[in-house]
Amino acid sequence: MKVLAVPAWLAQTNAYLVFAESSQVAVLVDAPPEPELIGEIATAHGLTIGALLLTHGHIDHTGGAGAIEAEYGSQVLVHPDDDFLTLHPAEQLRRMFGMEPPGSYELPESFGHLEDGLVLELGGFSIETRHTPGHTPGHCCFYIEEEGALFSGDQLFAGSVGRTDLPGGSTPDLLRSMAEKVLVLDDDVRVLPGHGPETTIGYERRANPFLQDL
Repeated sequence: MKVLAVPAWLAQTNAYLVFAESSQVAVLVDAPPEPELIGEIATAHGLTIGALLLTHGHIDHTGGAGAIEAEYGSQVLVHPDDDFLTLHPAEQLRRMFGMEPPGSYELPESFGHLEDGLVLELGGFSIETRHTPGHTPGHCCFYIEEEGALFSGDQLFAGSVGRTDLPGGSTPDLLRSMAEKVLVLDDDVRVLPGHGPETTIGYERRANPFLQDL
């Protein structure tokens, strides 16, 4: 498995192009409102984007989804519990930033829906959806067991966890999701978060101050 991390936009949100070494079709995890940067990286590596998986509905992870769909014909998937977020980007911008930051906020023509336990065969990989509410009601992580990799969105970061003070957020739900869906994974599983550097389950289990009570 090859993974290209593309930190983009004001929030330096990580978009991930995931592909097999022998393939020219990538899966994209999250699409910040800087789709042209994602497109440049994909083109430089000879990739097209077959599907876009959204960890959740916040604008810094979804704002480029419409442009990606239009450019590549990608299927765009999100959990339905976050539909209330994906349909109202302007309201999100006001709540999260108090302003309208620069960027493209095109919505896809349609969303496909994720559900807990759904396994998607994409790009030569089996990608398991783990519904992890807390940061948002529909937040999902994506686990590729054979590669030992978890795309954690804004669930788990290196040394921190996702904020829960925005609409639909819940600290008890986030911690429950962490205990039941994330910390059950092996210590050597790579964690590729929505912001910041890569880490591992084992390191966060030992060192992350937000996880010590779990």
